[in-house]
Amino acid sequence: MTKPVGAITRGTTNPNRLRRVDNFIAYRCGDLLTAAAKPLVIDLGYGATPVTAVELRSRLAAAVRADVAVVGLEIDPVRVEAARPYADRPGLDFRRGGFELAGLRPVVVRALNVLRQYPEPAVAAAWRQMTATGALLVEGTCDELGRIATWAVVEAGRPQTLTLSARLSDLDHPATFAERLPKALIHHNVEGEPIHELLRALGRAWETEATPFGPRQRWLATCRRMRDEGHPLRDGPGRWRLGELTVPWPETG
Repeated sequence: MTKPVGAITRGTTNPNRLRRVDNFIAYRCGDLLTAAAKPLVIDLGYGATPVTAVELRSRLAAAVRADVAVVGLEIDPVRVEAARPYADRPGLDFRRGGFELAGLRPVVVRALNVLRQYPEPAVAAAWRQMTATGALLVEGTCDELGRIATWAVVEAGRPQTLTLSARLSDLDHPATFAERLPKALIHHNVEGEPIHELLRALGRAWETEATPFGPRQRWLATCRRMRDEGHPLRDGPGRWRLGELTVPWPETG
């Protein structure tokens, strides 16, 4: 067996923590999985309990195709053994592995709250390794309950888009996203960097669109204002209603 590449994560996890990104994967990657001869998804670094891997398999099976397979990978062999009772082959399995993906060839890789503990220079190499076999990577971070999340879509080692997602009833201000940016961006939220300008514009739009009709209507108006101001939002109101906004990846200097 190939030696796992990477370091053991803190392992923090909670039920429904990754519901937002799972919904996005079903939306963004549904056609890829539907067309695949072997619709394999890897949940990399699922944590101290396998609950988010179990949920990912259940959600994709319901939303995309019933025979989708999910393999949860962890470097810590204790975590892998603890997850074994939750395996439901061929749909759900758990193995020891890291950025080398245990030699598997998935269609999609989900790696949430994994790279946050690494130094920024290590991110690009991890992206390249996780996408080396052609997989589409969804990589990012979220808070402990999954109410604020951000993630990148990475293809062939290069980030394509950035998504910001929030439970709108808990969103006080878009500045909150700054605390949960992917590792590749979090240290670039400074004057003159595109991510800083994006968050500042989003904050201005949010402040301008204050409304008595609730946070969802305020977020929808914020997204419309961002689009009208020329920001290249990738999706429309159907995704905005979920508290989600996707833009081209903000390059770093």
